[in-house]
Amino acid sequence: MQRPARFAIVLLSLAVWVAAGPAQQTPPPNRITLDVVVTPKSGAPITGLQKQDFTVLDNGVAQPIATFAAVGVQPAPLEVVLLIDAVNTNFQNIAYERKQIDSFLQSDGGRLAHPTALAIFTDTGTQMQQDFSTDGNSLSAALDQETIGLREIRPDSQWALQERLQISLDALGKLAIKEAARPGRKVILWVSPGWPLLSGPMVELDGKQMQQLYAQIAATSTLLRRGGITLYSIDSLGPGENVERTDYYQNFLKPVTKPGQVELGDLALQVLAVQSGGLVLGPGNDIARFLERCMADTAAYYELSFDPPPAERRDQYHALQIKVAQPGLTARTRNGYYTGP
Repeated sequence: MQRPARFAIVLLSLAVWVAAGPAQQTPPPNRITLDVVVTPKSGAPITGLQKQDFTVLDNGVAQPIATFAAVGVQPAPLEVVLLIDAVNTNFQNIAYERKQIDSFLQSDGGRLAHPTALAIFTDTGTQMQQDFSTDGNSLSAALDQETIGLREIRPDSQWALQERLQISLDALGKLAIKEAARPGRKVILWVSPGWPLLSGPMVELDGKQMQQLYAQIAATSTLLRRGGITLYSIDSLGPGENVERTDYYQNFLKPVTKPGQVELGDLALQVLAVQSGGLVLGPGNDIARFLERCMADTAAYYELSFDPPPAERRDQYHALQIKVAQPGLTARTRNGYYTGP
């Protein structure tokens, strides 16, 4: 009987950064800007496409493309945040992750393609290790000096799982707000098996909680979109974690279009990554290769925009689809957006 009340505390606490998000930046125009990665069934992203090769569908209706740029041909500002999640990952696995991240940072002589910053997420918050830099050797040296202790929140009770969920979403929100205030596109590489989903037949939300959760889902989607943030989930699942939840997030990939559909799993790290146009990689032990796969998306992509139809009401979901004229190619971008006021 106490579980719904506990969830109410979680949702209300998280609503603080949701409400704070728009106030941290200049309100953007209604124009929707999308970063689109085009790939064949296998292989690197495709270059050389033109504006006429793309069709943008908003709720199934084709929209005129207002602006178009092929990034890679035309450079665009882009920053990367590489985050190590010490809250949802066991201590032994973090030690292995550090070696893999060192390998990634020091590859190609330590020359990084984009300005990158390291972030460490612990029970006490998220700390950015130093300013953005393209010197991977310098970032590697900074990481080697960092002490990441054991997490104090133990994954052995329902309340501990809820606490991990709460502080994880709070950390994501604060990081997204911080990065949204910076110019250009941002890529967040979140190295973690993800936070607890806490969704299932034994979990019930009342009507008020569903309304709160729906508003937060819409606000999270809008914050990531307006901030130009693409989220990637790199699954470093270790032997001390719950293997059964590796693919469970796929039950929540269907977009939420009304409050009666919501579940806490709709805010899973992997779900948010897919919906932002990013990838879910893993589980596996080759973290360096996963990071390189994420960065391949930034080498060549297309930035296009369109003016959406007038909003009928606040937080109404619109499904997005990008079609490419050339056969055998797939376009990946945000899968939808929620309307503003």
